Amino acid sequence: MTERPDDEPVPVSVRLGAVVPPEDPEDWTRPLTWMVAAGMLAGPLAALAWFAVAAPRASDTPLAGTWLVAVALAVGASAVGATQIGRLRSFTGTLGAALFGAVATVSIGLVMSGERQVGAASPSLAHGLAAAVAGTIGAFAASLMAPGVALAPSRLRRLLVPGLVGTVAAVAVVSALFGGWG
Repeated sequence: MTERPDDEPVPVSVRLGAVVPPEDPEDWTRPLTWMVAAGMLAGPLAALAWFAVAAPRASDTPLAGTWLVAVALAVGASAVGATQIGRLRSFTGTLGAALFGAVATVSIGLVMSGERQVGAASPSLAHGLAAAVAGTIGAFAASLMAPGVALAPSRLRRLLVPGLVGTVAAVAVVSALFGGWG
């Protein structure tokens, strides 16, 4: 342990720059922690619910679920960015949450595909991948807007402006990926 000037011991993990989980169990009772968790999991949970209830049977046109998952990814990532204080943190928080959500969404599409196909992806995987790509691009557009509203006192405004931009971009990308509005 190294002593700081105010005689507080600093753990080795902090001195070496390692990220350590919070030691205070009260951290999970804070509303912003839940907002971040919900934002990161919005897209994957929407995909899981969609694939469990009514899995897609074809992958040639976009379905309502494809747009729903893409928008959930973009808006969820915007919610994560809205919890961050500072311009750079809002940008990286938004983009990081989208990347996590995209990987989880594609993984859920792969696990829920059920069958193996040769030469073509299963419909669940195809829609999961399309939604993940569109949601990530939407979240990237949202992350470009997030620094502009990061210093706004209203957390709702910090969510709505990037969320709206991310939604528009995600819907446009889903349409472009499938060659039109289906």
